[in-house]
Amino acid sequence: MKTSKVVFLLVMITFASCIEARFKLGENLRGKKTHNRPLFASGNANAVMTLNSFEKGGDGGRPSECDGKYHSNNNLLVALSTRWYNHGQRCFNHINIYYKDASAQAMVVDECSGCGDDIVDASRAVWEALGVSKSDWGEADITWSDA
Repeated sequence: MKTSKVVFLLVMITFASCIEARFKLGENLRGKKTHNRPLFASGNANAVMTLNSFEKGGDGGRPSECDGKYHSNNNLLVALSTRWYNHGQRCFNHINIYYKDASAQAMVVDECSGCGDDIVDASRAVWEALGVSKSDWGEADITWSDA
């Protein structure tokens, strides 16, 4: 009985080591490459910026997670993917958003739950502040950092 427990423990340790090694290499369990973006942005993180309405009746749907209120799309506001939102740790903090040669600073007011893990969901004012052509509104590759 003791031998089987030792063997089981060794197998589990080996399995955990393999998973850890694949994670560090940016692979999932099937060996496919994954995006190796930071869990919490320290420095710049790559992301996809999407357009969101924070107003009542807008496509954001519910009030913001940070304060349970709706907000004007005329303000520089964002909702972050769940992992970056970090259980509300970034609520009311500002982030720097970089798009091409422009940058803007926006306040975190919401979690973008159900989004991918690399989304910065931004108000109309953010898109305007970054000078994104209206024909390109919807999705844009950006980088961001804590302000």
